[in-house]
Amino acid sequence: MLRPFHAAVFGPLTLIIVALLLILSESRSTSALADLQNPAQRVLREPPAQDQILAEAQARTQRIWSDLREAEPTWKESIIDSRPSGLPATVWHYTKIIFRTLFMNTPSQHAGSDAPKLSPKLREVVDGLTKSASVDPDALFLLAEMSFYGNFSHPRRMGEAFALYSELAERNGNATAQYMLGLLYATGIDGAVEVDQAKAQLFYTFAAEQSEVRAEMTLAHRYHMGIGTIKSCEKAVEYYKRVADKSMDWWLSGPPGGHLIQRSAWRWVDEAGGPYGEGASWSSSGPFAADKNAIYTSFDNVLEFLDMRERQGDFGASLTLGKHFYEPPRGYRRNLKKARQQFSKVAFQYWGKDGKVKEKVPKGIEKTAAKAAAYIGRMFLRGEGMEQNFERAITWLKRGVDSGDAFAQYHMGLMYRDGLGVPKDGRRAAAYLKAASEQSLGIAQSALGVLFLDQGDLDTASRYFELAKNAGVMEAFYYLAEMSHQGQGRQQNCQHATTYYKIVTEKAETLHSAFNEANSAYEHNDYERAFIASLMAAEQGYEAAQANVAFLLDQRTSVVSLPMLPLPIFSNPLSGIPSTQRSKLLTNPRLAQVYYTRSAHQQNIDSLVKAGDYHSLGIGTPTKTVPVKSNRSSSSIEAMYSCYSTAAEHPNAAQALWNMGWMHENGVGSVEQDFHMAKRYYDLAYEMNKEAYLPVKLALLRLRARSWWNGVSGGKVKSMEDDAEEERNRRPKSFMEWLNRFLDAAEEMDAQEYAALQQQEGDDGLDHVAYGEPGMPGGDAEYWYTTGAAREGANGEGEDVYGDLDDGLLESLVIVALAGALAMLMYVRQQRQREQRERERREAGQGQGGGNGDGGQVQQGQQPVDGGQGPGPNGGFFPNPGDPEYQNWVAGGVGH
Repeated sequence: MLRPFHAAVFGPLTLIIVALLLILSESRSTSALADLQNPAQRVLREPPAQDQILAEAQARTQRIWSDLREAEPTWKESIIDSRPSGLPATVWHYTKIIFRTLFMNTPSQHAGSDAPKLSPKLREVVDGLTKSASVDPDALFLLAEMSFYGNFSHPRRMGEAFALYSELAERNGNATAQYMLGLLYATGIDGAVEVDQAKAQLFYTFAAEQSEVRAEMTLAHRYHMGIGTIKSCEKAVEYYKRVADKSMDWWLSGPPGGHLIQRSAWRWVDEAGGPYGEGASWSSSGPFAADKNAIYTSFDNVLEFLDMRERQGDFGASLTLGKHFYEPPRGYRRNLKKARQQFSKVAFQYWGKDGKVKEKVPKGIEKTAAKAAAYIGRMFLRGEGMEQNFERAITWLKRGVDSGDAFAQYHMGLMYRDGLGVPKDGRRAAAYLKAASEQSLGIAQSALGVLFLDQGDLDTASRYFELAKNAGVMEAFYYLAEMSHQGQGRQQNCQHATTYYKIVTEKAETLHSAFNEANSAYEHNDYERAFIASLMAAEQGYEAAQANVAFLLDQRTSVVSLPMLPLPIFSNPLSGIPSTQRSKLLTNPRLAQVYYTRSAHQQNIDSLVKAGDYHSLGIGTPTKTVPVKSNRSSSSIEAMYSCYSTAAEHPNAAQALWNMGWMHENGVGSVEQDFHMAKRYYDLAYEMNKEAYLPVKLALLRLRARSWWNGVSGGKVKSMEDDAEEERNRRPKSFMEWLNRFLDAAEEMDAQEYAALQQQEGDDGLDHVAYGEPGMPGGDAEYWYTTGAAREGANGEGEDVYGDLDDGLLESLVIVALAGALAMLMYVRQQRQREQRERERREAGQGQGGGNGDGGQVQQGQQPVDGGQGPGPNGGFFPNPGDPEYQNWVAGGVGH
């Protein structure tokens, strides 16, 4: 009974439900068709949820970014020098430093183990960005930057920054994130990730393929130096050219004449007298030593002095003031308004408002006024401090040209070359530029080279670029690099092209580095921020940045270490970072050793000696220190010896010479213990630097005591010798010993000539201008120093380069033999002549004694028989000028 009931009831219900579904389906189809016909109406009526979430997240991120920018301190972009000037300001400055050191010496925010807490406002910001980061890459990027740089009072967390950059790189391949991952893998700072040069190379390459200029610069340096990859000049020049092209585009995008290039890459350690202090470091000794008779003052005092001279009627001081305002020295901002006032003040002393020369002008002001007019014309031409006006620029520049000013001639040449306010005229441009070039103006020589390059005269263009290169003109270096790279106008040379491109890229600091921020942070004692900004530039190959990073990380200031006394007096006097305040980020001796070594590659002698110190102490190297009297070999000790010996070859490297003396005194590693050799090195150290008197004298006193005890106890070490005894021992004791020394010296001279020839045929030594010795010891543990002999052996050469006797040695032997034979013949001839004269004298004496009975005396007025060899008017042994035989004697003894 139930079955019929169900069939009867549910049958009609099923039909009704099916009918309703068909009606609903038709309605939805009609609605969908309408949406397809009018998509805008569909979006307005029913927006997708994902797009709405993204829009809200982006709006939230923009709002947070605006708030953070308003709260950011302005000093980070300032480069104003914070050092005091004047006695009161100096006393107050150092009083604050002493007070802060003694009474406010608290640990930094990263010194403790507990993570710093966020303020409520910052916590709200971070929460908002975290909420948006799931859909908005900009929020994720901002969080990563805050964690890495510590911006907006956010604590610096490298591990968190690494995770955020990794997520961003995986999500959309962000080039900046890939570059930052490469930096973290290359340095391993703050323990965020283990150092992996292969991964660093990979991420740098990913970023460079997206034209990330910092990654391109870094890859160029790594390929040239062989860091994390095999050396490749072709790859290095490829990446350097990319950055150089962008640098030139940036320079040319500026006003006529290009952007003003100001150098901000300087070494902080040099301000403190070098890593070893004033007078002890190579950078502050010898020719670099401060003049004790000079008076040093701040630039503010210089400006005050020039202002005083100006009030006394010195128009040269007025012009100099204007130049300082226009191109200020380090640490000062440009003041174009004051610069124009100073230039105008000078110019209007010579020209009236009608442009004519005044009837009465100060004596000798013509040349000074011409220079001022040239600067005013330049400012009108470039629109600096005033509206750009080509007509007024020409007016002022013509005034300078009429007085023969090279600066005015150069700018007139630019205007005719580029058609700025005048029709393009290559001939007139060349005439102006040539006139300025003849006065040795580098920028004019480069501009004239460009003019010849456009005309296809590559040889003439190359000559002018070479002249401009000596003045450091970036444009000249770029075109020389292009010509060397493409082999046009000169021989194709990859090494030259790489070097020139590198110089171009490093001149455009603004494009890819943050030296201004690093310098400001250092001046304001924010060493962590200074370290981060310098680290990127160091990876890009800036030697100054490499030295700065190593200097900030260097903790060793004394041989005696007192870690149990955390007092301010034992802080680092050079870096200004007390040991009790040193953060984890700035505690990385391995990285310090790496950057000291890379700086040494680029001819920094102090860094080279420092790298040797790190090897000697086993800091930053896997090899531990070998005991002083140990004879077993150690790569660390050998690297130390290579560093010191290489540095000692440079003039004024007194610290390296002293270290070499210490190694010979103690017999470190494979260096044989030799007290006499140690004395020679100590003496050389004092000879190079007179300020080394005290350490050298103390070392010599200790050395003499050890040498005396060595002699008394019968030691086998070679003892010290006095200079006189050393000179006697140095003289050859036999002819064979003299001959052997002569042959050794000849062979050494031939070897030096061969090495110089090889270097000239290779890269002409130009690579060392930018990079220094490529085989410098130390640095990354995987790159070890190999000598030239080892490199030749690896190439299958060098075992018998010269043979037993080369041509030069044979020629020397022949010359020696001929000289000996000639000397022997002359000696025999003189002996025979002497015997002949003696016989003639005896015969003449016997004949006269028998004939006149006067005992054989020569009568008055009678000439001696032997042709004037008696006591003549001058009492000499040779014939007198009036003697008949005098002419024969002068001619070489003819007739004797």
